[in-house]
Amino acid sequence: MERNRKRRNGVSCRDMPSWNIHTAHVERLLAEHEAGELGICDVDAFLFGNYVPDIYLGYMVPDTTYRIDYCLTHVARPNMIPAPDADSFWDDSVWRALRRPKSEAGMSLALGVWAHLCADRMYNLRFREFCLSRVVPRGEELRKQKQADFNLFGHSLQLSRHVNVTPELLDAAFAFHHYSILPADVRRAVDVADAIVDERDAPSARDYQLIGREWLDATFGSCHERLGVWLRTYVELRDEGADWSAADIRARAGLNPATPDDRTWMTRLP
Repeated sequence: MERNRKRRNGVSCRDMPSWNIHTAHVERLLAEHEAGELGICDVDAFLFGNYVPDIYLGYMVPDTTYRIDYCLTHVARPNMIPAPDADSFWDDSVWRALRRPKSEAGMSLALGVWAHLCADRMYNLRFREFCLSRVVPRGEELRKQKQADFNLFGHSLQLSRHVNVTPELLDAAFAFHHYSILPADVRRAVDVADAIVDERDAPSARDYQLIGREWLDATFGSCHERLGVWLRTYVELRDEGADWSAADIRARAGLNPATPDDRTWMTRLP
């Protein structure tokens, strides 16, 4: 297992929020908005899409049919704490694809994948800022402490939503634009997600090692706000018949343009 956690390009499969955090974002979005307000036609496909980028990494679902490199599934450049290019995925696999939608499940799955990448980017960029503002461990120890805190935070979230594996979801997963997700792997991933949602035991570490609950609560809140604003703006522009590329959404919502990933950020660590 350990050799699967670290890729040849230096990116670890652990460089991500945990699935319980992704699930919690979906549950909060759907608690505060009707699915249609966010452009979601198939809730199961949207929730499953929030797991898709991690399925073939070999860490969350270790017995999948094959493996795909993190940088490919997350549209990211090699980096210690990578920042997925959610805008690029939006333009390539949401904006262009959804102008000629094949199925409601396929549309919703693509939106879910984007939500996962957006969350990973926000959490990881904020974590970089955290690291640059104080003295932190280096290398694998930094990853371990970060993910231990994410795991502890994730276990504090009350989850209840499960993915129902439907024929429409299986078809959408197999037809996913970037790579086909095989039916057996869909079911394996859903089994893992079900176990995470149903898990009630807290991890053995009772104290946050590095980040702290306040940072995680604030980042969760900021990410939730960004996901909601983005998806509502997409629906608004779509319903107006206007373009809704990533740049169009950012302009309408008053969001700053996305910046290229900074591969030199670690050279500025104190």
